[in-house]
Amino acid sequence: MWTFMLLGLLCASASASARLTLSGGNWEVLASKPPFLSTAVQARSSSYSGEYGSGRGEPFSHSGLQLEGPITAIRVRADSFNIVGLQVRYGQVWSDYVGGNQGDLEEIFLHPGESVIEVFGSYGNYLKTLNFYTDYGRILSFGKGIGVSFNAVPLDIDAVLRFISGRAGLFVSAIGLHWDTIPETAPATAEPASSVAGPRGGV
Repeated sequence: MWTFMLLGLLCASASASARLTLSGGNWEVLASKPPFLSTAVQARSSSYSGEYGSGRGEPFSHSGLQLEGPITAIRVRADSFNIVGLQVRYGQVWSDYVGGNQGDLEEIFLHPGESVIEVFGSYGNYLKTLNFYTDYGRILSFGKGIGVSFNAVPLDIDAVLRFISGRAGLFVSAIGLHWDTIPETAPATAEPASSVAGPRGGV
């Protein structure tokens, strides 16, 4: 009788991850490692900042172009008040140009291995300024207007700006910033041969 009571207590106190076994005529409780301790948890490195700006214009996204490689150059057209147009190069491939044709065009190349790690800007009905901070200590500045300020950084300390999205018409009215780590299989960046846009260039 006492033997059966002892077995009952052992079964009640043992967790779902434990089991009873008979060894040498004696009952022993062998605990196994909970499943959640043996399963590696994969940290999420991607994050999103935005959308900053207004709802004017048509939406655009460079999501597919991140497969061409990291951001290697940024091309912005701006007038005295607004960001007019925008184009980004991923690896060696330029995105489609979005926006209008007024104002002055400025183009800045990133160095090989350089990445954008923070973006500061301002907006009203349209984007006013864009400042891209890189891990090389550089600031790529575009625009002159004054508006509501925003400051965007990734949630993961190792993430960088991978691609952008937003809205544009005659001006760039909004921007979204997509952060992630650069995969090891991403195409290697190379020194820019020239500032001439490729087949996608619209400026």
